[in-house]
Amino acid sequence: MRILLAEDDQVMADGLSRSLRGTGYAVDHVASGREADTALATQPYDLLILDLGLPGMAGLEVLKRLRARNDAVPVLILTAADSVEQRVRGLDLGADDFMAKPFALSELEARVRALVRRSIGSGSNRLRCGPVSFDQVSRTAYIDEHPLELSAREVGLLEVLLQRMGRLVSKEQIVDHLCEWGDEISLNAIEVYVHRLRRKLEGCEVRIATVRGLGYCLERPVEPAAQG
Repeated sequence: MRILLAEDDQVMADGLSRSLRGTGYAVDHVASGREADTALATQPYDLLILDLGLPGMAGLEVLKRLRARNDAVPVLILTAADSVEQRVRGLDLGADDFMAKPFALSELEARVRALVRRSIGSGSNRLRCGPVSFDQVSRTAYIDEHPLELSAREVGLLEVLLQRMGRLVSKEQIVDHLCEWGDEISLNAIEVYVHRLRRKLEGCEVRIATVRGLGYCLERPVEPAAQG
């Protein structure tokens, strides 16, 4: 999952970025409202963490412009002022959640997970496809509840395929999901990651289908026909 963190306090931004990356998320950081607006207009994200007190363009204006583009990315607002008026205005403009500084990292991580679950329509921390499951809290994959050893890239690949199970996922979408600014992953490298993940899923009836020239699709196991 790829997150945009818009926060002008460098110390806080460094701490949040390290914490989120440590749980397997790709994080891009910007320190001004104009940078945030440009990034959101040119790059798809799974979540925006938005400080309201940004220089250059206020956080609420960033949010207003985001929703005016009909971008439904979940937004978690951060602010140093725990004012009801500011909270109401942010929610009215389309924010999904709100946290006042200071806050505990564990609570922010829990709210991030909740927003991700809500955005993919899941009420559980577990994504499932037949015997394969992925715990978004521990960032661990399982086959029939037996942990599966995956690299960080393979974890990210399995997550994006599970989130879009039964739907086509292009190589470009996978790159966007796995990479932060400054990272470089070629489309050929995506093929390598898919090949490695396929090998680790062998024998569990979950299949990663290739749609030549377009991308990949995670297919559910075929259930046996009922006897009658």
